[in-house]
Amino acid sequence: MAGTPLLEVHGLDAFYGDFQALFGVSLRVGQGQVVAVLGANGAGKSTLLKSIAGLMASPREAICLDGEAIGSLRASDVVGRGIALVPEGRRLFPSLSVEENLLIGGQLGRPGPWTLARIYELFPVLEERRSQPSMSLSGGQQQMVAISRALMSNPKLLLCDEISLGLAPIIIKDIYARLPTITAEGISLVIVEQDIVQALTAAQHVYCLQEGRMVLEGTPTTLTREAISAAYFGV
Repeated sequence: MAGTPLLEVHGLDAFYGDFQALFGVSLRVGQGQVVAVLGANGAGKSTLLKSIAGLMASPREAICLDGEAIGSLRASDVVGRGIALVPEGRRLFPSLSVEENLLIGGQLGRPGPWTLARIYELFPVLEERRSQPSMSLSGGQQQMVAISRALMSNPKLLLCDEISLGLAPIIIKDIYARLPTITAEGISLVIVEQDIVQALTAAQHVYCLQEGRMVLEGTPTTLTREAISAAYFGV
């Protein structure tokens, strides 16, 4: 990857109390690039995203954004620097409407292209349901709200944790079809996935985690399915 990456993670360890979840994990994400992080349940994928997003304590120098060390920053400060997380399970505010959830995402007032009007252009169904309680939507529509809420912060980097989890294949295909529109605005994506096929279709670079360690990386064109399966399952 030429030049300074937008995001660089170097030698990241992560702990839950005495339990070590990540062991010296490193990855790079370029400007406007889609990077997929693959791995089975418990591989450390969500822990990696939480660490990048400031939800878990990290050494300052272990995570750099635009060449600046941010590993020790609080999550609120990380969002202000331009990193937004779409969490596993969506985590919408159940007492708020669709539009109220979206407006919360834009509270920082970061400049950028993502406004309510632009969100409704990306996901027209959300405009139709903007006044409905967020939890009254289907699972796929809730995922659209979660992605849109993160976009409303106008991030440089969007972290997507298991965006296809529990969704019907047609909905997954629909959501993935919108990703090029997002990256066209210069936003970089890190997609954590168990769906290998979707990840390889969307990403320009792929990493594979196994039991907290990065065991494989490359491009979808250079990595064989056999190598990915072996890294994924540890066989």
